[in-house]
Amino acid sequence: MASYKRHEARDWAHEHLRGVANVVIPSFTADLKGLNEQGIRHDIRHEIELGFSGTLMVSEVAITLPEYEQFFAWANDESRGRLKLIHHASFNTLEENIEAAKIAERNGAELILLSYPANFYARTSQDIYDYTKAFCDATDLGVMLFQVPHWGFERVHPSDLEAPLIRRLLDDCPNIAALKAEGGMPSIMGWVEAYRLFSKDVVVTMPLEQYALALAQLVPIQFIGTSDTEYYGGMIPRIFNLILEKKYDKATRLYWQLTPARKARAAANSYSSQTQFLNRMLWKFEGWLNGFNGGPVRQPTMRINENTMNSLRQALVKSGLTPTDSPNGDFFVGRHPMDTAA
Repeated sequence: MASYKRHEARDWAHEHLRGVANVVIPSFTADLKGLNEQGIRHDIRHEIELGFSGTLMVSEVAITLPEYEQFFAWANDESRGRLKLIHHASFNTLEENIEAAKIAERNGAELILLSYPANFYARTSQDIYDYTKAFCDATDLGVMLFQVPHWGFERVHPSDLEAPLIRRLLDDCPNIAALKAEGGMPSIMGWVEAYRLFSKDVVVTMPLEQYALALAQLVPIQFIGTSDTEYYGGMIPRIFNLILEKKYDKATRLYWQLTPARKARAAANSYSSQTQFLNRMLWKFEGWLNGFNGGPVRQPTMRINENTMNSLRQALVKSGLTPTDSPNGDFFVGRHPMDTAA
């Protein structure tokens, strides 16, 4: 159960949704027939060690609802309130997403990131409104709207979720507590418009560190998330804390230090503007380079090749960071391998 009531979600978010949240992708056994408890618990501990305040519990992989419940339960037990667990509402249908939200509610989730199913073809703003309101009405947890090109909503409006639609949803859904604003990317106008219009109502976050760490030096930003910032180890929480302390010169020096890694990450993820889908194997490898468990991923999955793995590794070194010295092949085994589910 959340620590707040449904109508208190926005007050809770303004007070408690702070810091940097990244992602945890489920770890599986070597035979891919079950979850790897040791690997999952390791990743949650490492999140805390690196200074993240929260994490998205990724569901956009080949995982069943019962497995997702176990994934969440282990993470909740391991974090013991030290990490905000964010439910990833990215299952196949509205009904399945509502069922998954109930799972998250009873296993320690404090916020929901709302995605839209791949088969959801919205023709109008009303279609988007109807899906979003039906989901929000079915949960007591705070919901973070996700304004991003992935959903294909540019057919309705170039900003992906147009401002009048967001305003209507905020008026009608009191548990919408945050807005992850990547609308109209690569332009940042979607974020600027969202921040200008809605930041007094809900927490407006820019999850992409390359923009967020710059914008936060100009306007108050309390939360960055969720994205694959574990690729930089603990650097993004560290830089963000410096900005919050108004140590802008030091924060900016560290920002520029990460340039080689930032460019390598951008190149490795450049496919996403065409596929509208994130390569979770790639993201899991990024984390593994900085101490996360890694390990095998179920099919269907996008792949990662040797050139990309080496580019990501070498860019961390050029950025003054120290990735693992284990060979790339060890990623597919993981730091805490389990042969099969107990």
